Amino acid sequence: MKQLSIIPCGIKKVWDKHPELGAVTASEAYIGTFHNLCRQYAEVFTDNWVILSAKHGFLFADDIVDGPYDVTFNQKSDEIISMEHLREQVKEQQLDQYDKLIVLTGKKYKKVVYESFGNSVPASFPLLQCKGIGYMQQLLKKAVEEGKPIHS
Repeated sequence: MKQLSIIPCGIKKVWDKHPELGAVTASEAYIGTFHNLCRQYAEVFTDNWVILSAKHGFLFADDIVDGPYDVTFNQKSDEIISMEHLREQVKEQQLDQYDKLIVLTGKKYKKVVYESFGNSVPASFPLLQCKGIGYMQQLLKKAVEEGKPIHS
């Protein structure tokens, strides 16, 4: 069974520490603790992973992020990627060719993922059982340390 993890980008980005940097790969752009724990989990337990960004949509590790930004799906902004564009990315990047999605985000991304993929791939949201980001981080860290995936 081929699994794809979808992980959040996060508010902390490399430009916060190094404002002089220009464009970087997606794997270098996001530096927050939660993002990094999600990425570690995805690398251990799933076949591939993408970052979900409100500005850029679905990003593979080698995709280029041109510079700093600060938008989320739960705000109004012209910079937010459209649902239509997200659906196009799912097809173009063949994200719908996986057997299962492991979505390592909180509930605010649930609607975005379902609207992007429709019914094309079953999705699991193992972190929704947690009552806050601290609990999510503990659960991710423990799973990686023990080599046991989280069951939702």
